Amino acid sequence: MPLSGRIAIVTGAGGGLGRQHALYLARKGARVVVNDLDDGNAGAVAAEIRAAGGEAIVAAGSVTDEAAVADMVGRTLEAWGRIDILVNNAGILRDKSFGKMALDAFRQVVDVHLMGAAICTQAVWETMRAQGHGRIVMTTSSSGLWGNFGQANYGAAKMALVGLMQTLAIEGGKYGIRVNCLAPTARTRMMEGILPEEQLAALDPALVSPALLPLVVDDAPTRAVVCAGGGHFARAYVTLTEGRHLGAGDDAGERLVAEWDAVSDPAGQLVPEYGFTQAEREVASAQAHAPVSVPA
Repeated sequence: MPLSGRIAIVTGAGGGLGRQHALYLARKGARVVVNDLDDGNAGAVAAEIRAAGGEAIVAAGSVTDEAAVADMVGRTLEAWGRIDILVNNAGILRDKSFGKMALDAFRQVVDVHLMGAAICTQAVWETMRAQGHGRIVMTTSSSGLWGNFGQANYGAAKMALVGLMQTLAIEGGKYGIRVNCLAPTARTRMMEGILPEEQLAALDPALVSPALLPLVVDDAPTRAVVCAGGGHFARAYVTLTEGRHLGAGDDAGERLVAEWDAVSDPAGQLVPEYGFTQAEREVASAQAHAPVSVPA
């Protein structure tokens, strides 16, 4: 029971991947808050957990509703006194090619995925900071990391969650808060019609949930992006190539075109520990290539 005594909130847990997350965390010893828009679905998952000998409570409400999220956090603290794990899983799809996509559909997807995660995370942040322990998992996607036709809204929101993770991991580090991302591939209602049946059959959502464990245990990493599906697990990184110093001048753009392959060469690339790494290296390169003044 690696999560014995830990308290976990899973959003969008009334079905699909979220349900599997809630059941998995409960099997590993966590007491689980099952959140969903539909309290009937959430109640059914909570009942499954209790029937298996675990502990669970229901918190119905949208992750975009700040009052509902605050109530969920308050009820969790009242029941169990702490919050150790938040899995931001709730999401929607409004797929359409970008040229045909209504901006309302873009806003809706960003609101649920990005703003919903931000609202839930901020609601537990102070509790985790005060107790000196917190594990937050954002749900990103390959559509955000690398793009996917018809999912401009979804991809934008999912990549934004990687950026949110990067900064929160830095800000939360000294308080024992570790923040990571899970990029799942699973057969859910959102996936129906996207992949053929024979491929969907291999993508049981239950095969994704084990990827949560290394992200929420006591010695969890921070700023990791884990890709999981069909029992396969991998890591994704946002990297920075070594690049080239080309200096100033009106022809800098032309020289960049000529040096494009060298600038793009992945040999020697690194994973920055923070965003300012880019600026630090650029300043150091400029100083190293500055002309040396010779005393008269």
